[in-house]
Amino acid sequence: MIRPAKPEDQPAIEAIVAAAYAVYIPRIGKPPGPMLDDYAAVIDAGAVSVFEDPGGAVAGLIVLIAKPDHLLLDNIAVRPDRQGRGIGRALMTFAEQEAARRRVGELRLYTHEAMVENIALYRRLGFVETGRGRERGYDRVFMTKKLAGSTASSARQRGGADR
Repeated sequence: MIRPAKPEDQPAIEAIVAAAYAVYIPRIGKPPGPMLDDYAAVIDAGAVSVFEDPGGAVAGLIVLIAKPDHLLLDNIAVRPDRQGRGIGRALMTFAEQEAARRRVGELRLYTHEAMVENIALYRRLGFVETGRGRERGYDRVFMTKKLAGSTASSARQRGGADR
């Protein structure tokens, strides 16, 4: 089940983010952006949704930020011991459904260029690269996915996930 995050989910969310992104610290040379976020504030803003397993434990999360012409996928993470079970796919489907509900025809994200597995995954899911650049001290790859019925232009766009 995917539901809006509640304040009491914050410790689980922070633990998932720490565990999911720790593997990238040696590659990047510092903690990835999602490890630095203020999850109390992001939860309070209503931007975090969690995947809750049948036992009630939070197994994954997604941070979506509404923009005027797109939905920014700012972060997606799954507990390492639950990866490979379709939770990430369910969260990505949720993001597309949420974009449709909000009547925007595009999802955007960015990821660190060292996260090559994630870049490949996003490409398989239909995202296309729109540019690369250094932002806030991170070498980022910007990607977008036009959703069904979308006619928005595809100029160089910036988004966020896996920072």
